[in-house]
Amino acid sequence: MIQPLIHYGLHFGLPLLVALLFFGKQWLKAYGIMLLGLIIDLDHLLANPMFQPNRCSINFHPLHSYYAIAIYLGLLIPKKTRIFAIGLIIHIIADATDCALM
Repeated sequence: MIQPLIHYGLHFGLPLLVALLFFGKQWLKAYGIMLLGLIIDLDHLLANPMFQPNRCSINFHPLHSYYAIAIYLGLLIPKKTRIFAIGLIIHIIADATDCALM
């Protein structure tokens, strides 16, 4: 019961906290860009079955692979992609936390 609360709290709450703490008056724009990191969940459509409780997303789905995570970390370097990269990394942190709680 608490696992989904933590999972979705990290997906939506942590980007909000980061946006409020670090992006000042631009917090809403930053929050929206970070939420775009949820787009990587589209790779769940490739899985069979698409949803399986107790399956760890990390290194199972292509956009949750270690190679993809390395790219997300690289996206932190250019200023133009930094906020989106933060959103992607927060997404991975949320999913990794979910895996740890299983």
